[in-house]
Amino acid sequence: MKIGELAEHYEVELEPLYDSNEAKALFSIAAEQVLALSSAKLIIQKETDISFINIQKLLSILNDLQIGKPIQHILEEAHFYGAVFKVNEEVLIPRPETEELVDWIISDNSSQFSVNTNHKITILDIGTGSGCIPIILKKHLAKAEVATLDVSPNAIAIAKENAKQLNMTIKFIEADILTFQSEEKFDIIVSNPPYIRDLEKADMHNNVLVYEPHLALFVRDENPLIFYKAIADFARTNLKPNGQLYFEINEYLGKETIEMLASKGFIDIELRKDMQGKDRMVKARSPMLEVSSRK
Repeated sequence: MKIGELAEHYEVELEPLYDSNEAKALFSIAAEQVLALSSAKLIIQKETDISFINIQKLLSILNDLQIGKPIQHILEEAHFYGAVFKVNEEVLIPRPETEELVDWIISDNSSQFSVNTNHKITILDIGTGSGCIPIILKKHLAKAEVATLDVSPNAIAIAKENAKQLNMTIKFIEADILTFQSEEKFDIIVSNPPYIRDLEKADMHNNVLVYEPHLALFVRDENPLIFYKAIADFARTNLKPNGQLYFEINEYLGKETIEMLASKGFIDIELRKDMQGKDRMVKARSPMLEVSSRK
């Protein structure tokens, strides 16, 4: 079988689950992994014969795709902000909108890291998952001390593997942010917490519902901002004066998230859209004076 023929086979077999462009992209990812060929070379070499062993590998991947398993879980890796992360069903697959959030933080803070200063800059990520947020922040803001927190020991284990693989020093904390307390102060707190309401499940792709950890995805309809409120309360006492709080948010709850942050005394609140025009990120700043009590 030739490369082009197998690509067409992927497209036909995946039609019930994916449109043509998605199927082509999935074949390209699978073939790049198995054949070690870039997308451009796959097109150029579409008349090239595939070995029997590699045909079997690519058909095995296709079988998993047909039952809705994400390609990242099949290959056990995901690309994020120029790095490759190990992923499995214990952690969320990193998304492009999270890359945008990370890029926002890096863009906002790169200049202060280039200044020769003895000030220790500290970052806390809440909701470790694969470790993509804290690891990339440490990579690009190398002088920062980065910590990350997650309630799941399995997620932390994956994130530790990624940190080791990418040679990044991260402090890992196993805790539930709904009850976690600390005396440590941070310059930046960032989180992509669970924010998908139960009522939104019907609109989601089955490969997310079946294969990704619900603990990291869903909240109850009656209290969709439960984690945002808890993190905001934590940030009120644990952000340094003029510290920054960054959230990835539910696109339908931008107004509610902003109102919640304002009610807790945060200032300079900014809502930002992602590349698809959806309200997906919020940045806020703690007051210049420390807040000693929770609201």
